Amino acid sequence: MDPLAPVIRAFYAEGRPRVWSLVITVFGDSIQHRGGRIASSRLQGLLGRIGVEPGALRTALSRLRRDGWVDSMREGRNSFHRLSAGGLARFAPATERIYAPPREGRIPEWTLALGAEGGLPLGAGLSLHPGGLRGGAADCAVTGRLETLAPAMREALLDPDHRAALEALLADIDALDGLLLAPLDAAAARTLLIHRWRRLVLRWPEIPAALLPDPLARRDPRAEVARLYAALSPATEAWFDTPLGDLPALPPPGAAWAARFGGTTRA
Repeated sequence: MDPLAPVIRAFYAEGRPRVWSLVITVFGDSIQHRGGRIASSRLQGLLGRIGVEPGALRTALSRLRRDGWVDSMREGRNSFHRLSAGGLARFAPATERIYAPPREGRIPEWTLALGAEGGLPLGAGLSLHPGGLRGGAADCAVTGRLETLAPAMREALLDPDHRAALEALLADIDALDGLLLAPLDAAAARTLLIHRWRRLVLRWPEIPAALLPDPLARRDPRAEVARLYAALSPATEAWFDTPLGDLPALPPPGAAWAARFGGTTRA
């Protein structure tokens, strides 16, 4: 049985995949810290493990070039791709949000603000900010400890799509947890993990686990992603360390990679 079958099925169950978005995930997660460019054949080897057909990948790369995300070049029989300067500029701010370290310990104080950007929206212009306001100003703000939060308020912080996305993420983590995967399988699994996580954190505000409704409150999504990322990374990086046909191994990981999720990239 294919060990990745549950997460691959879940990926395709969400509808026709946006292969171009999956390619961006691969660049951000696996290529930028290894020299920044990848050959078509290696990219197809990785995404083919997820079920992406060569024609779909060619179409996605064509779109990314047309939209200014990717530059492509040919060397002998091989085509190579890298994020363009514009693509890097658009992707870089997201990297901090995706790979920020899990929050440790209890949040000591919260700020309830009116007219402030960011935070968790509560309606009527109010927002809740863990740890206080960061940048910008508020029309009114009150800071203190948050002792209790009614179950109805916890539910209200999550819209149905956000909750479904969190539940899908945790289901993928449960399906992959504890598996001993071959290098290519691990690389495909890490790609799907970060692709789901990337879309989640860039679409919705990140709600601390302390404010999530049950049973989600029993698990910290960022900490769970960081833990599985660490478990998958040695085998994943081994795949990129291995020559593929006439292609050499990718350059070794840069120093910034080791700091992802607060330095938990290696199990």
